[in-house]
Amino acid sequence: MLYKSHPWHGISPGSKVPEEIICFIEVVPGDQMKYEIDKESGYLKVDRPNLNSSVVPLLYGFIPQSLSDDYSAALCMKETNRSGLIGDGDPLDVIILTDRTIPRGDIILEAIPIGGIRMIDQNETDDKIIAVLKSDQTYGSYQDIEDVPEKLLKRIRHYFSTYKEDPDLSLTTNEKVQLLETYNKACAHQVIAAALQDYQLKFKKS
Repeated sequence: MLYKSHPWHGISPGSKVPEEIICFIEVVPGDQMKYEIDKESGYLKVDRPNLNSSVVPLLYGFIPQSLSDDYSAALCMKETNRSGLIGDGDPLDVIILTDRTIPRGDIILEAIPIGGIRMIDQNETDDKIIAVLKSDQTYGSYQDIEDVPEKLLKRIRHYFSTYKEDPDLSLTTNEKVQLLETYNKACAHQVIAAALQDYQLKFKKS
């Protein structure tokens, strides 16, 4: 191979998906910038400086060859009894529990999904899958979302409920971001399957 694979399109989500997934990490704890993949080039780019003092509490990235589009939106509407939602057009986000420090993004790793958070951002579905790093010494034994300490879940939910707040405009939760239920592993598998189906429908090679 002459060139580096595009992290979204050129890396497999794994042979055991959705039980195990390959993840591409964009942001790590301590980053003062919000990085995300540049969809055209595949390089990490600066999305924005953090708007406030909130920093991502865990490794944060996405599942390759996934997409939040029609199937993802339909699943969210079915589970929430809502209408008029659309996918956000991005790969499916994932946050990774691990007890080890990974100092930078732009890496891939193997993880095991155990749940997720159903999130709607300005009428777009924007689920966050929660997974554990495969073979992690502290979190590797977690089998489902109920194994995660409540205080850690609250920390994760707080980050996503506040990370887009502009401190110059408001000190309250951003009303455009709605965090709904935290769901279990079975639901996470459904969300992943829908996102993989969305990707295949949009980017399927002939």
